[in-house]
Amino acid sequence: MPLRDQREMMERPFFSLAKSKRVKPIDYTSPDGKLWVHVSASPEYGMATIWDADILIYCASVLADMARRGVNDVPRKLHLMPYDLLRAIGRPTTGRAYELLGQSLDRLVATTIKTNIRAENRREATFSWLDGWTQLVDERTERSRGMTIELSNWFWEGVMMQGGVLSIDRAYFDITGGRERWLYRVARKHSGGAGEGGFAISMPVLFEKSGAEGEYRRFKFEILKLAEKDALPGYGLSVETAKGGEPMLRMRRIDGKDGAERGFGILRQAQDERTTGEAPPSKSAQPELVEDPAQPALATKAAVSGARPAKPSTSVSPGKHSPDQRMREDTIDASALIRQTVSALSDTATRGFMADDTIQHLRETCPGWDLHALHADFERWVNADAARLPANWQKAFIGFVKRHNEKHGNTLRR
Repeated sequence: MPLRDQREMMERPFFSLAKSKRVKPIDYTSPDGKLWVHVSASPEYGMATIWDADILIYCASVLADMARRGVNDVPRKLHLMPYDLLRAIGRPTTGRAYELLGQSLDRLVATTIKTNIRAENRREATFSWLDGWTQLVDERTERSRGMTIELSNWFWEGVMMQGGVLSIDRAYFDITGGRERWLYRVARKHSGGAGEGGFAISMPVLFEKSGAEGEYRRFKFEILKLAEKDALPGYGLSVETAKGGEPMLRMRRIDGKDGAERGFGILRQAQDERTTGEAPPSKSAQPELVEDPAQPALATKAAVSGARPAKPSTSVSPGKHSPDQRMREDTIDASALIRQTVSALSDTATRGFMADDTIQHLRETCPGWDLHALHADFERWVNADAARLPANWQKAFIGFVKRHNEKHGNTLRR
């Protein structure tokens, strides 16, 4: 399942960046004074953290995947298996991990947000990230049947709206520091498709966007250290000096850097534009130095598809070609290039997920297995060898699970 993050959550300060309990509210106003966010914490549970937001990223990914597959009436209440959730966000599946998951869900329910972002005809919207969550247990066997998570309407609408989500790299979940996690999301939002120049933002504006506790001087010192370390997956960090003397942080997309997926920047950018309606900017648009840049530019079609112009034929001596013939041979067939590009994107869109019929069939014929975990294993197996790319993804995955079931079915606890 492709991972998606809600766009507005990535660029405004909605979460605590510290692992320690935070009860001090976050108050943020955009530089132009038009948008504001107020986040208040429960004294008992504390404020939802940047690590708790992993649960929302998983939920956003589930909703976006449903929409991509054409599911009618995508629900606000999701029925999830905790094991699948923990595996997807890179957490262990120990008893302690399940306990921490429950605490994260409590903080997401208890944290209150007031904002005029998408308040529409109202002055403000007030909500919690989750309206509630419930553990489901089989009354006869007392075994877990998963959980239900009811998402807030504000969050659900933000994911489902046109251009509401952006793809993120799985390496994001390997980031341990709160500031680094937040900085990755800022970089993904603003410089994910901004070209070679990337995006630069002044340090005071970056401080306001973070919602971090403590003084600005301390924040600036820590960000400069992160820029010197430059270990953000998929993004390079460098420091420049603005006209007023304060430093600016420049963020550039670097394909495959520090554990990030290769090809992520180009391919996922094209997928975002195709599936979320994110439009490229005009040629005259330039990134701003103090706030949000223009929308990311579309990668070239040839780069997305991997297509190359056909080489001139070598079966005839070059001397026998007329200038018109050589010109025609050296000219790229634009229509063919576009067809190749669309075909490549279409193949990418229809692979890499489990269809509802596939899930139902496997649960009937091979019950007891974690299908999401097996699907991740199947993807890794396919990606390890280009010759393994199946003509029919669903049938190949069904065969993979059935072979796994035949080999390891005796290890299941019924």
